[in-house]
Amino acid sequence: MIVYLNGAYVDRAHATIPVDDRGFLFGDGVYEVTRAVGGQLFEAERHLRRLARGLEGLRIDLPADLDAARLIAISERLLEHNGLVHGDATVYLQITRGVAERRHHFPPSGTPPTVLLGASRLAVPDDVRRTGAAAVTTADLRWLRCDLKTVNLLPNVLAKQQAVEAGAFEAILIRDTVVTEGASSNVFAVVDGVLRTHPATPLILAGITREVVLELAADFVPVALEPIPLAVLFRASEVMITATTADVMPVVTLDGQPVGDGRPGAVARRLHTALRARMARAPAGASAAARPS
Repeated sequence: MIVYLNGAYVDRAHATIPVDDRGFLFGDGVYEVTRAVGGQLFEAERHLRRLARGLEGLRIDLPADLDAARLIAISERLLEHNGLVHGDATVYLQITRGVAERRHHFPPSGTPPTVLLGASRLAVPDDVRRTGAAAVTTADLRWLRCDLKTVNLLPNVLAKQQAVEAGAFEAILIRDTVVTEGASSNVFAVVDGVLRTHPATPLILAGITREVVLELAADFVPVALEPIPLAVLFRASEVMITATTADVMPVVTLDGQPVGDGRPGAVARRLHTALRARMARAPAGASAAARPS
């Protein structure tokens, strides 16, 4: 597999980063995972806007030649080089503050960032979706700027491992008795006929799939952007998670208890169908829209 690293296309097995890279030492960087369907990037513009926001929040500057159009061109070349122009795939993009002497404060101005992109085949978990997923709840131990998609993911890793050890698909994070999001997803619940999800505040990462699902849901179900207390989550008729790599995934058991009737619900099924239809009819990408005319 070929990756892009700091201006060069190299074999993944030979791609190396110095031990003094601040992403390795401090988790000082941001990342994005963009879906590709049939070789076309899905909602690339939204991912790049969120990337720009994350870079601004961390005060990392990109070289002028690495604009949105260039990042999309690199992504598309990786999809082609790696034989990923059919079916589902993802493009991973990570940018760190670069290589410098290990000090907590920023390195000197002009230190070049480390830029890595790679593409991989995606096995969409449709087998899990057919019967619905299990989830567990756990404390949200993350920092207070979860809206920035940084590579500081240790709390997410620990939560996800808790889910794996419980035989669950996802861990749903709880802060002060309120649902925030999943370890690697956003959380929705149908409560009294209303589709609810946490508003986009610094306590959650506003997922791109979340944004698209909110647009699709507005056509057929009332939507409320408001926190979901844990007690309310347990009486929801449907619970679902959304993510770039999972689409819309119905949750049918929560901490071992059935959600609703214990089967994937109508709202989740309809949203997933609508999301896949939107992916299928996406123009030659959301990519083309980000290129200069």
